[in-house]
Amino acid sequence: MQIIAMLSMLIDHIGIIFFPGNVSWRVIGRMAFPIYAYFIVQGYFRTRDVGRYLRRLVILAVLSQIPFMLGLSTLKINVIGTLAVCLAVLISADRYPRWAVGFAAVAAFALEALPFDYGYYAIALICIYRYLDRRYWVLAHLALNALAFALDSDWLVQAFSIFPTLFLAYRDTLFASFKLGLAPPRWLWRSFYPAHLAALAALAALLEFD
Repeated sequence: MQIIAMLSMLIDHIGIIFFPGNVSWRVIGRMAFPIYAYFIVQGYFRTRDVGRYLRRLVILAVLSQIPFMLGLSTLKINVIGTLAVCLAVLISADRYPRWAVGFAAVAAFALEALPFDYGYYAIALICIYRYLDRRYWVLAHLALNALAFALDSDWLVQAFSIFPTLFLAYRDTLFASFKLGLAPPRWLWRSFYPAHLAALAALAALLEFD
């Protein structure tokens, strides 16, 4: 799943930078974010030091920001920063469960206002993976995609993001025979986001210069 996330994100960003009029690149790229969101939830549960996990995300977000802005020609805060905020919400919600909904609502507002990449959509999807039974993931994700489209018709392509959720929700039943044995080294998984953005930004600059 991690390899699929990295490759689909790479394809998405190649499409944004070099083929902005071709939506097929963006369709393939919709596979990435749900997988990253899912692994944030899994990482939260499995890490031995959640504080260290959060700090690592913040450092990666800082390292990624300039390549993100240059490569994608945007002033938004990159998606690793978004995931760091979402992880902080999970930590806070478990420590102070009475305020869980409030934490999520404030985070959704902040993610949109600043703005962070994926905004409210990110915290909503991560909360779906964190708090709902797998049986409801697909329905909840479909509802979230419908809301995103209702708020912004440009988000129609986001409908294709449902496919990773379908696999994750039913992998133990419908997809039990489908095995994904390959996993990237940790250093590659952790460094891929800033590294590939920096490489794409440099390539775009070289092509423009030529």
